Amino acid sequence: MFCGVRLAARVERLEVDAIAGATRVATGRGSGGFVREFGGGAACFAEVGSPLNKVAGVGFGGVPSAGEWAEVEAAYAAVGVPVQVELAQLADPRIGAELTGRGYRLMSFENVLGMELAGRRWAGPTEVEVRRDEGDGLDRWLDVVVDGFAHPDDEGVPSHEEFPRQALAAVMRDMAAANDTCRYLAYRDGVPAGAASMRTDGGVAALAGAATLTAHRRHGVQTALLSARLTEAAAAGCDLAVITTQPGSKSQQNAQGRGFSLLYTRAVLVKEV
Repeated sequence: MFCGVRLAARVERLEVDAIAGATRVATGRGSGGFVREFGGGAACFAEVGSPLNKVAGVGFGGVPSAGEWAEVEAAYAAVGVPVQVELAQLADPRIGAELTGRGYRLMSFENVLGMELAGRRWAGPTEVEVRRDEGDGLDRWLDVVVDGFAHPDDEGVPSHEEFPRQALAAVMRDMAAANDTCRYLAYRDGVPAGAASMRTDGGVAALAGAATLTAHRRHGVQTALLSARLTEAAAAGCDLAVITTQPGSKSQQNAQGRGFSLLYTRAVLVKEV
């Protein structure tokens, strides 16, 4: 699957809306957070230690000026956290040059994969049952997701970030509250084995929040969760599904095994302020 600038802009906008929406939920609790829209993206701060503290989606709505970057850096400095920019490789290349000139350091990468959904069918492993987690099941879903993320898979390039359980639970709860997120639990032998989520907007289904409990890995749990979400996305009229993974990870392998293609990579650049 080919990804040009227009498609990347569509995917990045969905990402920005999700992060900004969850940040606004956190801010509503009195966290002192902020969302500053600029350059087609947004600078977000939810609270100290949150995975939501980042600049996302810039480069698809004009090139920010040096003054705009200075204002963003001042905003993060005021709350005592570094500026982290997740910059898509298909964004305007002048932004990368501006950031390196301002002292940002390249810390890591993440891959965005996509799949066209029209006319496809997916069947998951029969020994894993996937159910929509609705109603009062949020706490149970959160426990599975956070426990799975707390013990990352050893395969692939490790993340440069680690977050405490409380921070992960808060961001997952806020994302679910802000973005009309669908939640899924996978069961093996009647017990929860893994969990995932999906949000849809503008014909794009963003698959996220996927985690498998350590005791249930290598038993098709992620394959089952992928298949269930892709089936629902196609039935809902989405034409595209996307997923973000660590380079070379088991999650990337599972996604590509189900038909996803690498669309583009994001560079993660950080500046201490």
